[in-house]
Amino acid sequence: MLKGLNPLLSPELLSTLRAMGHGDEIAIVDGNYPGIEHARRLIRLDGHGIVPVLDAVLSVLPIDDFVQDAIFRSTVKAERDKLDPVHEEMIDCCTRHEPHRQVVPLVGADFYNRVRAAHAVIQTSEPRLYANIILRKGVIYPEQAADHAVEKAEVDPFTY
Repeated sequence: MLKGLNPLLSPELLSTLRAMGHGDEIAIVDGNYPGIEHARRLIRLDGHGIVPVLDAVLSVLPIDDFVQDAIFRSTVKAERDKLDPVHEEMIDCCTRHEPHRQVVPLVGADFYNRVRAAHAVIQTSEPRLYANIILRKGVIYPEQAADHAVEKAEVDPFTY
C-alpha cells in the first residue's frame, strides 16, 4: 500500500502505466472480453468492476490533450449512440477526472482493432456487457510536475 494511491493500482498496473509513453493506449475491459486473445500485455484485476478500476486509473493517468479524441468506449452491438447504464457510469467517471473530454463510441471491429493495438489491456470481472473503454495517455507538463513536487515538499520536506 502507498499513500495517496488507490489500492486497486497493483504493482504490475502501476509499472505498466508508468512505462506507457505519450499517445500509448490502455484498454479496460469487462469479464466477457477476449482479453487474452487481444492483449499485447494483459493485466488481470479479477473481482473488481470496471468503474472502480477506471476511477483508479484516471486518478494517476494523464489523458492526451494533443488530439481531439482520447477516450473511447465500446457500443451495444452496432448501436453507436445507445447508452447502457454501465456506459453512463463510465462517462460520469471520465467527466469527474477529465471534464473537457468526450467519451467517443467505437463500433465493433473499430473498437476491437484499437484494443489489439493498445499498449496493454486491464481485464476486470465486470459482469455487464459492452463495458469496455480505451484511454490514450497524455503528458505531464513541466509546470504540473514542479507544482506537484512543491505541494509534496510542503507536506513532507524530506520526501524530495
